[in-house]
Amino acid sequence: MTLRLPAEDSLALARTAELEGCSQHDIVLVAIREYIERRGRASLIEQVMNAELPRYAEALDRLGQ
Repeated sequence: MTLRLPAEDSLALARTAELEGCSQHDIVLVAIREYIERRGRASLIEQVMNAELPRYAEALDRLGQ
């Protein structure tokens, strides 16, 4: 895979890697994994809410009054 970054992002990545004492590759991998984890968690929460919200809609409406 080839990753093309704008110059300022590439420079920021290089600086971060140097400060953290690791490779740019490692930073990109961590960033991708964190993104996937956050998206997966958000998707799961959305699925649960869509499934369960109708079940409690009346009670939630009453609580909101």
